[in-house]
Amino acid sequence: LVGLKDKQLTQLRRDHIGFIFQAFNLLPTLTALENITLPMDIAGRKADKQWLDKVVETVGLSGRLSHRPSQLSGGQQQRVACARALAGKPDIIFADEPTGNLDSRSGAEILSFLRNSVRELGQTVVMVTHDPVAASYADRVVFLADGRIVDELAQPTADAVLDRMRRFDAKGRTS
Repeated sequence: LVGLKDKQLTQLRRDHIGFIFQAFNLLPTLTALENITLPMDIAGRKADKQWLDKVVETVGLSGRLSHRPSQLSGGQQQRVACARALAGKPDIIFADEPTGNLDSRSGAEILSFLRNSVRELGQTVVMVTHDPVAASYADRVVFLADGRIVDELAQPTADAVLDRMRRFDAKGRTS
């Protein structure tokens, strides 16, 4: 990556990586559908209609595509952000605290959607979170401290993640 020029990095991000931001990053003047297809529109590519329909159905937005972000709930806005990340069929999706601004019900729906996108749509999702419940939706949890991998957990549960986090916190306080 270090050797890539700006244009090459832009192409890599645009064509191979999807992003789900904590703050949604939706354009208020565009409809939900226009926000979903925006990265492809900028790249001059047409959306795969069949794939787009599947993604929109999976996120439960079929009846809301003509609405602008201000007409959508926070959970629906995050679904638009998820659909936008998936619509271009990226190789990998990076999600930064994708449920950080949501109530627990909406958060659980988004996490279930991401889990299903891995299982049913064949996506790879890398999620950054401090929430043990959110982490429990993953196949594998990697724990970082000071920029280094300090532990990992396969097939996590929220309790197991919380227990590991407590142990790291206790070690940090006693050091």
